[in-house]
Amino acid sequence: MNDQVPADLLEIVEALMPGVDLGSARLAGHGNIHHVVLLPGVAAVRISRRPSGAEALPRRTELLRVIASAGLPFAVPEPLTPVAMFGDRAAVAVSWLDGAGLPEGEGDPAKIGEVLAALREVPLTPELRTALAAPTEGGRWWADVLAQDVIPRLPRKWRDEGRRRLDRALALEPAADSLVHADLGGENVHWSENGKLVGVLDWDLAMPFDPAIDAACMAWHGWRNVRAAVDTETYRRAEVWDAVFGVEHLVAVLNGRPLTNVDSYVAHIVAWLERAAGRPLG
Repeated sequence: MNDQVPADLLEIVEALMPGVDLGSARLAGHGNIHHVVLLPGVAAVRISRRPSGAEALPRRTELLRVIASAGLPFAVPEPLTPVAMFGDRAAVAVSWLDGAGLPEGEGDPAKIGEVLAALREVPLTPELRTALAAPTEGGRWWADVLAQDVIPRLPRKWRDEGRRRLDRALALEPAADSLVHADLGGENVHWSENGKLVGVLDWDLAMPFDPAIDAACMAWHGWRNVRAAVDTETYRRAEVWDAVFGVEHLVAVLNGRPLTNVDSYVAHIVAWLERAAGRPLG
């Protein structure tokens, strides 16, 4: 966390939420798309950093409203204000979620399984499908991006292996779409001090897709815990998806949005491949 909130961001927060005490305001990290100003116990205020973020914020805010009404057994940040424009920046306040993320490698398999089951069981109503960042028609845009734009840029020693990993994912039997958060784990899943699930943050990447993607994301808590949390087939699929250059990188192309910087994306993938080189595949 960075306790120092720039004056221009504080001005936006004050205008958006007049009368709120800003004495405890602090900045949450440095997101690529948004600044997030935390008002502990009160709200989190998202403020766009660039025009693309400002354009997307109304849809992302509507998605929070729809997901919050879906009957999940945990809290979701809900909009407290309309999206407002401040010059070329958009901002919105959402409800505060208590708790905190667990350290990497820690987690109760039973509770991990409950989170995954809750997401899988949400009905994909027309309203929810409209609000989600749905993958492109046919669902294979991501494979074309990897095959045509990414794998040819890999170092020679990784190209054949990259194609093999992609082929394994393409060979998976189609799975019925579920609500997929696509960024579970870490600071996005909040737990109370006594281990109770409080809520899930940051739904910007949510989409209808194979629920094994979320199982792979929960490997933040350790693959051993994921294996104990899900059935054998879900675990197998999760490993296959993750092997395609790391699930955190894969989700960047699953919804059909074009990569804005392919070379940077490839550099992150290569770093992941080098780190994961000692982990067996399959």
